[in-house]
Amino acid sequence: MSKYRSAVNARDRHISTLRGACCVLLVLLMVAITGWMLSPRNLTIHNPPDLRSGSTRAWWEVPPPTVYSFAFYIFQQLNSWPKDGNTDYPYRISTLSAYLTPTCEEWLNKDAKQRKAAGELRERVRGISEVPGRGYRDDSVTVVSRDSWIVRLDLVADEYYHTEPVKRALVRYPLKVVRWDQNPEANPFGLALDCYADIPQRLEAAPVAPVEKKGLF
Repeated sequence: MSKYRSAVNARDRHISTLRGACCVLLVLLMVAITGWMLSPRNLTIHNPPDLRSGSTRAWWEVPPPTVYSFAFYIFQQLNSWPKDGNTDYPYRISTLSAYLTPTCEEWLNKDAKQRKAAGELRERVRGISEVPGRGYRDDSVTVVSRDSWIVRLDLVADEYYHTEPVKRALVRYPLKVVRWDQNPEANPFGLALDCYADIPQRLEAAPVAPVEKKGLF
């Protein structure tokens, strides 16, 4: 009789062990599901434009060429006024707000209001492009920290009043760029423009029509 009782007890202990193991596995499964749900759906990895020689880097590292191309693209879009600066400039600031820090966006909005009040935007058409031969160089981007950079853009700024050219200037714009991962849906670059790092510098003086009106940049 004791032989059967021992077998039953052994069976019960084995069942209890299996139940405990199932509980442990269930807890581990819940932890794994929770970690999977909380993990990011998208991971942005920055690669330099020229991949002919390959690239090995930490996933969070942003290469200087990427920072430069981002700064140039956003700044060029901010200064693209195809019809009328009175409406185009505020519209550009609004549509690009996801790529601007709050401080920079506020400064740009104040600048737009001041220039509009001074009559510097009415019926102005504006566009900028890189100075030929002065694109990206090794010294175009200064790494301030892992999350911030200073980008120097050598650009040609052209302005027209209706169809008449009123301003052409070759200017070096020192811009601040920071890491900005707050909203990947609206800003897949993970970077933001933080306006100027210093006062823009005129590279060359170009002939200007007599009706020129001064602007901040």
